[in-house]
Amino acid sequence: MPISKAQKNATKKYVKNHYDRIDMRVPKGKREKIAAHAKEHDGSLNKFLNRAVDEAMERDKKIDN
Repeated sequence: MPISKAQKNATKKYVKNHYDRIDMRVPKGKREKIAAHAKEHDGSLNKFLNRAVDEAMERDKKIDN
């Protein structure tokens, strides 16, 4: 069943109000390697990048204390 225009607009509005966007540049070919790694471990590139950032911040917090 196709998604209605109203549903697309509602989703777009929700995303705009609840998420920030971060653009990231990587060398050519690296995106595919990261995406493949993410798929092997938890399926989502976005989920993997969020987890990697969270882990790095937690690790840095321990170093700073």
